[in-house]
Amino acid sequence: MIFNLTQDQLRYSVYFAPRGEQRLLNLGYQISQMYLSAKDLLIGIIGSPGSGKSLLVKGMFPGLELTNDDNGVNVRPLPLLDISGNLFFSPHTYHVDVRFEQAFTQLGDLAAAIQRAVDLGKRVVVEHFELVAPLLKQSADLIVGIGEEVIVTRPNVFGPLPQDIADIVHISIRYRKMAHTAEDLSTMVLINEFGFEPNTFYKHGDVHHGFVLQFMEPPRFDLDKVEKRVRELIRQNLEVSFVDDEHIKIGETLFRCTGPRIHVANTSEIEGFRLLDEIQYDRQSDLYFVTGLVGKERFERLDDLNSIRLAPTDSDNQGQGPNGH
Repeated sequence: MIFNLTQDQLRYSVYFAPRGEQRLLNLGYQISQMYLSAKDLLIGIIGSPGSGKSLLVKGMFPGLELTNDDNGVNVRPLPLLDISGNLFFSPHTYHVDVRFEQAFTQLGDLAAAIQRAVDLGKRVVVEHFELVAPLLKQSADLIVGIGEEVIVTRPNVFGPLPQDIADIVHISIRYRKMAHTAEDLSTMVLINEFGFEPNTFYKHGDVHHGFVLQFMEPPRFDLDKVEKRVRELIRQNLEVSFVDDEHIKIGETLFRCTGPRIHVANTSEIEGFRLLDEIQYDRQSDLYFVTGLVGKERFERLDDLNSIRLAPTDSDNQGQGPNGH
């Protein structure tokens, strides 16, 4: 018998949670290829509204009909509650958003429907899995939590519990939203006030509690002036609103964004924005990094930013010294 060591020995894997649509879809696809087995029937998805759960699921399961999504598409009656007749012609994979469905169906009935489908050899992808997990006879074969980071784990009798994953991602999502809005504010300032063309940015990158704008050539602008201008916009308490799948509004300004739902509702929610003092050159990628951070956490050294953290903590209460401006 051949074992997939990636699956058999997985404790957990952690990825930065992308903020753009295509990167979320790509990560979902990669997770399915690396960690999903054909025999996995119960898949738990955990994350707050607006964290990108639906996009991650679409990447993991291309073609899966989501029973509700961000565009307001709601499938009625819920297919999971109506598994009957000739099972040969019924779907193999079902989707259910437990939080949403609780408005129509008792939690116990949802749990019974999920368990019945799994017992019949069907795969069920369950969003907000932590809500229904205590009522099921088994844990999920695979759990994916999405907050500031994406956590992939295969739980067993030793854990982790779904609620443990939920506690982590529900805390950390605020940093991802703050970072994303600060990133778009910074990009907007560079384009509208410093004359940068949108295609000047090679790509967007990730860092703990922040964002990275990556350039193929050393960018020529004053970091202090950009930071000061972004902070002024933050202090204006501008509303940040969804427009469509490729745009948001910041105040009255329309701005292109491929992750328009992953934002704070108002710029006043962004805490501790600053840019690192210097533009960093990354020799491995041959790119120049402009790095923005949010939150009150401070780092003594640059290489502390992505240090391995076994469990995220709300470390805003633990300052360690200045970093950036």
